[in-house]
Amino acid sequence: MKKIDLKQELRHLYRPTAREVVRVDVPALRFLMIDGAGDPNTSPAYARAVEALFSVSYTAKFKVKKARGIDYAVMPLEGLWWSDDMSAFLTNDRAQWQWTMMILQPDFVAAQTIADAIEEVRRKKANPAVDTLRLETFTEGPCAQTLHVGPFDQEGPTIQRVHAFIAARSALAGRHHEIYLSDIRRAHPSRWKTIIRQPMQRD
Repeated sequence: MKKIDLKQELRHLYRPTAREVVRVDVPALRFLMIDGAGDPNTSPAYARAVEALFSVSYTAKFKVKKARGIDYAVMPLEGLWWSDDMSAFLTNDRAQWQWTMMILQPDFVAAQTIADAIEEVRRKKANPAVDTLRLETFTEGPCAQTLHVGPFDQEGPTIQRVHAFIAARSALAGRHHEIYLSDIRRAHPSRWKTIIRQPMQRD
């Protein structure tokens, strides 16, 4: 059985330090994605979206393991966040937030395998979010990122550090990006690890 650890292979993207902000160049990567809006803490649509992403990702993983003898870890949940009125983030008006939640899919997992996994989950689970999943290649290019350790509602200073890093070199571009490395159902909020990533304009 061949085992693959994508977080190790892409450690410059998925294992940053909290000690500093660094620039990374993010290549084209394939993600299983789903769009939505509203408060992630209270929105049923958000909960259904996350469930659909993980259900299909794990189903695809087991299909590849059975058919090809390749075992790999499902990658962490990621989120792109924005609002038509960006002040909604300053005022914490989460009802106005928009999001794309996503999970990276390895290149060796065929698109047909993902399609078959979606169909299998659709048959087994009564989750309408499954019907709005899509597989898409996403390229961010140059970004600044660092690791935030602690609750989500204390990310402000970390985000400011990232923005200051970019302002000294370039300008912000694209959507605020978070990568959730911790299982928040088990870890104490003080130990939650979240990658804060922000695209920046090219030199």
